[in-house]
Amino acid sequence: MPKSKTQFSIVVDGTKGVCAMGERVGNQNRNEGKIPVISCEGACIRGEIARLAAHLVAKEAPYRRSCHGEMFTISTSAIAGWMNEAQKVVVIDGCFLHCHGRILKNLIDEDKIAQFDALSVYNKYTDIFDIDDVPEEERKRVARQVADKVLADLKQGKRVEETTVGCGGCAK
Repeated sequence: MPKSKTQFSIVVDGTKGVCAMGERVGNQNRNEGKIPVISCEGACIRGEIARLAAHLVAKEAPYRRSCHGEMFTISTSAIAGWMNEAQKVVVIDGCFLHCHGRILKNLIDEDKIAQFDALSVYNKYTDIFDIDDVPEEERKRVARQVADKVLADLKQGKRVEETTVGCGGCAK
């Protein structure tokens, strides 16, 4: 089993490929001054709630959904350019591990990041992994709760969720 490291790097192979939709959307949102929103996309219920909440936040002006895949792996894409130039980038992480926020802090100015921990808003499902173990309507309701909290905090100028809740028996 590999030893845990405090800090490490990941090498990403470059690509000559371009996502035409990402280029169009990235350039349009950059030109319109929209604020990008990315989220945890983890396989568990916490990642799913963060993802759903990010979609809801991004429906509100001046926010728009961005692609973390392009941001993290294609530094020359229009999406990466938009996120680098934006006045703020909203990150909704699924839990206290703050995976996307920790990565993003190495790519853009940390002062531009508005980072939120979705789990700290609803503090449930710490013993559930499978998304389907929570009924769809309940997932949507909880995601709306997270989105409303994120939007309220953004309106107040908060950029980092101040409360962090552990995940049952997980180690922080």
